[in-house]
Amino acid sequence: MIVRIILLIIAWILLGAHFLRDWNLVVALACTLVPLLLFIKKRWGLILLQILTYAGVAVWLNTTYTIVQQRISIGAPWGRLVAILGGVALFTAVAGLLLNSAVMKGKYPP
Repeated sequence: MIVRIILLIIAWILLGAHFLRDWNLVVALACTLVPLLLFIKKRWGLILLQILTYAGVAVWLNTTYTIVQQRISIGAPWGRLVAILGGVALFTAVAGLLLNSAVMKGKYPP
């Protein structure tokens, strides 16, 4: 269970760093605080955390699409960008999926 939590925290720190890159300090701080939802020992807290994590995947995919379009328009290479940001999106998705395990559900009663 601890590995699942660590992966989730890393995913949210990465998302916070993404927003910090644009100097969006409020959203970056919110991203680093999202894993604190794990302290709510109710099933709805776990579900909310999963939904927010999947929204984070959408942010990564949208960012990938936007930057790829920019690079294509100026004729710059974009393959490595897709590999890196796609990997981060996949990592975030896996972190969200691992919250759906029986071990996690057992710790968060309905």
